[in-house]
Amino acid sequence: MKNSFPVLFSLLVGGLAAQPAAPLALEDCLTLAAEKHPALNAGQAGVAAAAEAVGEARAPYYPQVELNAGYHRWQRRAYLPSGLSLPGRSIPEIIGPLNDWNGGVFSRVTLYDFGERAAGLEAAQARRAGAEADVAALQADVRLGVQAAFFALAAAQDLHGVARKNFARTESHLRLAEIRRGSGAVPQADVLRAQAEVASANLHLINAESRVRVAAGRLNTAMGRAAETPLIIAASSTAQPPPARADLAAAVGRALAQRPELKSGEKRTAAARAAVSAARASRAPKLRADGSFGWRDTALLPDNREWQAGLSVDVPLFDAGSRVRRLARSQAELVREEAGMENRRLQIREEVWSAGVELERAWASIAANETNVRASEESLRVVQERYQLGAAVITDLLDTQTALARAEGSLAECRWSYLAARAAFERAVGAGSQGATRASPS
Repeated sequence: MKNSFPVLFSLLVGGLAAQPAAPLALEDCLTLAAEKHPALNAGQAGVAAAAEAVGEARAPYYPQVELNAGYHRWQRRAYLPSGLSLPGRSIPEIIGPLNDWNGGVFSRVTLYDFGERAAGLEAAQARRAGAEADVAALQADVRLGVQAAFFALAAAQDLHGVARKNFARTESHLRLAEIRRGSGAVPQADVLRAQAEVASANLHLINAESRVRVAAGRLNTAMGRAAETPLIIAASSTAQPPPARADLAAAVGRALAQRPELKSGEKRTAAARAAVSAARASRAPKLRADGSFGWRDTALLPDNREWQAGLSVDVPLFDAGSRVRRLARSQAELVREEAGMENRRLQIREEVWSAGVELERAWASIAANETNVRASEESLRVVQERYQLGAAVITDLLDTQTALARAEGSLAECRWSYLAARAAFERAVGAGSQGATRASPS
């Protein structure tokens, strides 16, 4: 079942005739979406933020170094032991006011923390990998959205062609009724009935034109462009049959192995598991080393040196339950992520199965509609001959014409629906819709 033909449509916005751009094939639309869609830019920014979080999680492994400098003027009361005396002088009760100039360097590094830093780094790395998988899923969603909008526009254009063809038929039948009315073979009611059918066909044509414009706006939006951007598409393709039923089980296996949503869920679960480890480690003591070196004096340029170096152990004794609650929260989040992963697996299985069934239905409907169109064309031909000979009434002719128009529209729509279903199946399997076709089936 093969039919290759171009479909071109130029959209003019606001009543202004814009210069028509070059026709865009499906791959051109996908390229534009990959370059311009704001959702993809947002996703990439999320990956960049997650990468910075990894660097932030590595920072505690390195010493923290601070440069301090300051000036204070102070005065304090002197609390000295009783019985002290100075020769020829009384004991001062107030010291100061004095100037205090100081400057120096302070450094501190954590030597051991029972794995809290390692767990934090592992969680950050997992979140970065999850963000990258989320972008991959978003890219596949944008790709599918462009494909669906492209096929919807192509279908709308085909339906517009069907409506135009049906309008021409109704005008032809009106002329036939007028000729037969002029010869006295049929009553005026036949002419009136044909005129009503022409008006109805014209209304369907107007609606079809509107649907094309709406579909063009949706395709522009799916590509990340303004809906009113002038657009021409060129679509042509060979429709390939769907996979055999026996392949659906294998497709489910491929989806579970390569869908980016599952990879993202696995990384989020790993991050939640690392967060539990970090929460446990936060309750343990921490061994730190620190040191400082500087100058302090009452003059603007201090001359007296000060320094210190040593080790310290921080042991959490009481924090009003903050660390306990952090651990409980992290464990609950881990359970949530694990349950979410299992739910995503079930959803993906259902998506692949439903997409496969829909693909088979869409393929079968093409053949059924082709049979319907052939039968309707032959039926219209026979009824036209009988009406010309006076063996049929106008109602038979117009009803048969309406049935043919309905069959042609259903065939045009189901051909593009099949390509949309195929793209949805490839997205469900996780192939990124790389095998999308570039044309109109027949």
